Amino acid sequence: MQERFISLLYPTEQSRNYHSDITNLPNISEAVCDELGLNELFNLKNSELTDFFTSEPEVILYRQQTVEDMLRVPEIKETLAKVHPILDDIQELRRLDNDLSSSGDSYLYSITEIELYVSCIDILCEGLLPVRDKMRSEAFINLTDFISELSSSDYYKELNEKLDKLASRVHEVKSITVGVNLDNQLRPSSAGVISINSETFKSGKVLDKILRLSFKNDAFTCIAELSPFGKGQSDNKKEALIGAFNGAIEEVFRSSVKGWRSIVGEYVLDNTDFLLRMLPEIEFVSRAAELVRLLAAHPGCKVCMPEVKPMADKVFSAEEIYNPRVALAIEERIITNEFVFDDDARIFVLTGPNRGGKSVITVAVGAAQAMMQLGLPVPATKAEISPVRGIFTHFPEGADDTIDKGRLGEECARLREIFDSADSDSMILLDESLSSTGAYEASYIASEILAGFAAMRVRGIFSTHLHDLASGIGEINERSLEHGGVKIDTLVAGMEEGERSFKIHRMKPDGKSYAKDIADKYGLSFDNLMARSEDKR
Repeated sequence: MQERFISLLYPTEQSRNYHSDITNLPNISEAVCDELGLNELFNLKNSELTDFFTSEPEVILYRQQTVEDMLRVPEIKETLAKVHPILDDIQELRRLDNDLSSSGDSYLYSITEIELYVSCIDILCEGLLPVRDKMRSEAFINLTDFISELSSSDYYKELNEKLDKLASRVHEVKSITVGVNLDNQLRPSSAGVISINSETFKSGKVLDKILRLSFKNDAFTCIAELSPFGKGQSDNKKEALIGAFNGAIEEVFRSSVKGWRSIVGEYVLDNTDFLLRMLPEIEFVSRAAELVRLLAAHPGCKVCMPEVKPMADKVFSAEEIYNPRVALAIEERIITNEFVFDDDARIFVLTGPNRGGKSVITVAVGAAQAMMQLGLPVPATKAEISPVRGIFTHFPEGADDTIDKGRLGEECARLREIFDSADSDSMILLDESLSSTGAYEASYIASEILAGFAAMRVRGIFSTHLHDLASGIGEINERSLEHGGVKIDTLVAGMEEGERSFKIHRMKPDGKSYAKDIADKYGLSFDNLMARSEDKR
């Protein structure tokens, strides 16, 4: 039976081949996935999350339909959950088979692989065929139709019959009888297998055996206690024994398995290859569906399938956006925000109090962009997003924010590296960059960097404690527009009655207002201090 192209993530074989070339993937690195919390959220075992990013709208829409089917039809997710560990076992068997020198073991592993393959097909049939009419995605419809055709083919039925016969013979083997010749000093000189048995040997006692008291004519009861295999033997002796046993089994099954092996090569391996190729895809969509389910169940959290806009439009608009990693780490209701890049601002300078939500919203925007380019729902109630060619982050490394000239040099080198790697269709996320130097030096360097990124026409957020930087935004915009760049605006992480609100507002920052709120909160305003002083007089 000729194999068809089946993929949960790519609409055509050409598309999959295109994405197999890393140079065609968007520049979203493992480090960026770590910074955005995505590796922690997905926790993939069979692949890297970076393998699945795309900038192609056709691929994104194809995946959106795949995930929607999984969310709408729970039987699909349940079926894939059953198949996943079996495919892991097949993959491990392939690895062991490649490491083996004994063809006997290799034959037996092949039989086990075929059993697992048949089990996978049966599970897929039982789980997917009854819900075929509920499916809307091209991916699952194609997979279900292919599995249905495969399982009903004459070749598959013949395969099952042959498998049952041969597997029953293999599984009946419980023990072997070994004949050992001794030399004049009663040391083993040679040995050979007498028979392969369907019964196991049991421990016994020599006196009972001699007197035939308990097990008359029982050929499977020993005259002494059974010893664990290899007890008291060197590794070389153990390997020699294993080799002898495998050789005996290989000899007995040679005629049966030799013909079987050709069947494996011609038919079964091709079909298990098709399933193994899907293993990373199955794991990815399963983890994605579970993540979406967890987010949707959390207080205050909603998810939506974003509308994909052309890359050239440079759109990012999200209502009630939130940071998914933070949402799943807390029990209380998450605070959401509105966020949009528009013609009046493609880059934002975000200021506000420490721990006021600046980093949280910066990561939230990056996570939404990345999840859209995985073809997934995003953490928001409504979103319109254009793909980017890359996401670049510069986040603080560690908690030490003291002035450090060495670290400043490293920060500047990293920022230059980002500038060299980015283009006009990139997203740049900077969180407390340049915190290793004083406010004056940091503000100057930051204004230069922002002007450069604005002239490049990127989208981005610069989350910073440099409140005075906002006063120079007008000058930065003039420099950017002279070079055909985009505008920069300011965002503020809000405070309400001295408490962090975690709400982000599009407005000019007033560093003194934050200081006043904090001073009032802790009773350090002049009026409060004077009142306390009066009590001491």
